[in-house]
Amino acid sequence: MRRRTLLAGLAGGLTVAAAGAPAPALTGTGRRVLHVRPGDSLQAAVDAVDGPGRTIVVHPGTYREVVDVPPGKEELTIRGASRDPRAAVLVFDNAAGTPKPDGSGAYGTAGSATFTSAAPGLTVRDLTLANDWLRADHPDVTGTQAVAAHVTGDRTHFDHVRLLAHQDTLFADTTALDAFDRQYFHRCYIEGDVDFVFGRGRAVFDACHFHTLQRDVPFTPKGMVFAPATARANPYGFLATRGRITSGAQDAAYKIARPWVPSYETTAWPSLVVRDTWIGPGIDAVTPYVSMRDAYPWQTMRFREHANSGPGALVPVPENRPQLTAAEAAAHTRRTYLGDWRPYERCAPPGGPVTPRSGRP
Repeated sequence: MRRRTLLAGLAGGLTVAAAGAPAPALTGTGRRVLHVRPGDSLQAAVDAVDGPGRTIVVHPGTYREVVDVPPGKEELTIRGASRDPRAAVLVFDNAAGTPKPDGSGAYGTAGSATFTSAAPGLTVRDLTLANDWLRADHPDVTGTQAVAAHVTGDRTHFDHVRLLAHQDTLFADTTALDAFDRQYFHRCYIEGDVDFVFGRGRAVFDACHFHTLQRDVPFTPKGMVFAPATARANPYGFLATRGRITSGAQDAAYKIARPWVPSYETTAWPSLVVRDTWIGPGIDAVTPYVSMRDAYPWQTMRFREHANSGPGALVPVPENRPQLTAAEAAAHTRRTYLGDWRPYERCAPPGGPVTPRSGRP
């Protein structure tokens, strides 16, 4: 089933909002809670935010637009009106190679994002953020990265959010090379195929579900879950803990990760720890990591595991699966990565990650 058809059905056929659509319900100033309903624009609500600590409530529906939260919208909360993240869907279909309407070139990877935020203290909960651009529909486009969410800004918190795309689903980034912006993803469902969780952010994925998609290509690996690009000066990169990794593809078709050392940032020293996580058979247990470029072999990166389980967590070749000792594992926790910011203390009791009933959303 095509992604666009699938997403349209999730919201029960409610009105789809176009980018820039008027939102008369949002007029006025000083409102601490703004409501977005089918026919409104979520971007218009973001634009109407006039102070820190505001909340935008997104009512059930499918909103087809691009949303950008600028740095000045501090301590903003965007949440679905329903506790079901499938009820409110923000979706668009730009890719890195999609030409801009003004003729100034293509969007590029970051510019392809459906949802972008650089605001410190952002909270997003109970929503779906998606990019439904499909390679099969655009065989002439070579820039096939199509981002669902590109987030920077310190203290970014996603709770019970679904992030859907194919290549480069979640760009967990920082505002600058020397900024160690912290991000916390709790009970999120994240799916894709190539490098679909990537960037240089200091990001904790707590009780999240990562799902690799079936991909119609004759080669393996079909893709990788993570592609961190951590700055060398940052002691912590990505931490995935208490979650699980499942797959819609055949056994051993995917890798856990490969290091991303961008051509514009060759000092990067990617960091990834996967611990206390169930890893399904879709991950290649023999060689779960691979290099992106020969000049930057994965063996020289900060890739480690600890106390994982499942068929994809077996260790048939120890040198291919570097493990933390118990003492080292004590330095790779939510508390050490996030420091004095402790969003997990305000979260609902653990209920497990967001899991599609049928194996996909």
